[in-house]
Amino acid sequence: MTPNFEKMTKTELRAYVISHPDDQNAFHAFVDRYTSDAPSDTYGMAKSPEDIKTIEQLIRQKTSDR
Repeated sequence: MTPNFEKMTKTELRAYVISHPDDQNAFHAFVDRYTSDAPSDTYGMAKSPEDIKTIEQLIRQKTSDR
């Protein structure tokens, strides 16, 4: 019987994928779940030293939020 990946929490799905590394369906469900929740923020190329500082601040802010 195939588990219902949609009913699993992220933690349960992650644990299942780790314990069943050959289950491609589980892996795809895992990737789909995590990429659908990922923010899609994009930023342009830095054009000045000020832009680089701004980007560094944004990165620090985004990584400290987690």
